[in-house]
Amino acid sequence: MGPRTEQWINRPVALSGSAMVHKPLGLLAELTHRCPLGCPYCSNPLALDARGDELDTATWARVFREAAQLGVLQVHLLGGEPGARHDLVDVTAGAHAAGLYINLITSAVGITDKTLGALTEAGLDHVQISIQDSENPSADHIAGYDGAFARKRALATEVARRQLLLTVNAVVHRANIDRIGEMVDVALTLGASRIEIAHVQYYGWALKNRAALMPSREQVERAATAVAELRARHHGRIVIDAVVPDYCARYPKPCVGGWGRHSLNVTPAGKVLPCHAAESITGLEFWNVRDRSLADIWANSPAFNAFRGTAWMKEPCASCPRRELDFGGCRCQAFALTGDVSATDPVCHLAPDHARVEELAAVRTDAPYVYRRM
Repeated sequence: MGPRTEQWINRPVALSGSAMVHKPLGLLAELTHRCPLGCPYCSNPLALDARGDELDTATWARVFREAAQLGVLQVHLLGGEPGARHDLVDVTAGAHAAGLYINLITSAVGITDKTLGALTEAGLDHVQISIQDSENPSADHIAGYDGAFARKRALATEVARRQLLLTVNAVVHRANIDRIGEMVDVALTLGASRIEIAHVQYYGWALKNRAALMPSREQVERAATAVAELRARHHGRIVIDAVVPDYCARYPKPCVGGWGRHSLNVTPAGKVLPCHAAESITGLEFWNVRDRSLADIWANSPAFNAFRGTAWMKEPCASCPRRELDFGGCRCQAFALTGDVSATDPVCHLAPDHARVEELAAVRTDAPYVYRRM
């Protein structure tokens, strides 16, 4: 760490006065955009960070220390596929040394039993594995990778053997939404304590496949009924997290619990984002951990302060009694659907552009997926 870096790390941070600055609780550490899968709903940005631009081990360790000093309690190591990093064990050790709870979010392709053992010794607390379906052929087809489902099951078995906590993330869309019950069964078989039923969110790469992925209204209603029944049936055995998909919701979900309120995201190249997809919004200025401390970025970055609080809101959000519950909804979605980043999230039934969402939700096709490839 050179003299210039030490100067700005030790410099007092002046807090922005634009809105109340809360303590961040969670850090998404995107270690790499490299990934062996080709998921048609990939949430990584359209312009991927190159391997040569990725932060090194020492920089990640410093970011973790600064995050802990800010109040962050847990770090999620993700990608891409974090197993593509040869220093993943050292990165994990750096997060552990900072006192953070560590969750590894992985496709399971690239994490061997030996690597998992080393990660456990380095301080790993929790593993989250994505599954694309409950059936092998369909799961591999959606992932665009033959053999992926078998490798996910194998790694999950090893996670359970090592008595690490396991969450299964089931990404739901038209091809698999009618098998939510079966995916919960898979999670139970694997020994997961939690399953996240995550409906595809349509921005970035997923926009290329929206019509091929969009479920029908009838499928969504059946799925909601199924989730309620599954929660009752498996109460005390597994936690089932699920929300209504955006395009079928009456109100929008709060954008990461409120923009710049509780979490931050560091990209492989060091840019710090208020949410995972924020780079899809053109015109925002993202500061980099290579140039500034995490505390300075959290408090004063133009991107973080752009939509903190409620002063930026237009009507109908500005006078809505829900404005501090959903914070106007998702800024990335508002921008993707209207071109106006400060617009009400169009999934809200009160939004001026809500009819656009209903139109798009009705468009479906059987066209083949456009897979995401590096």
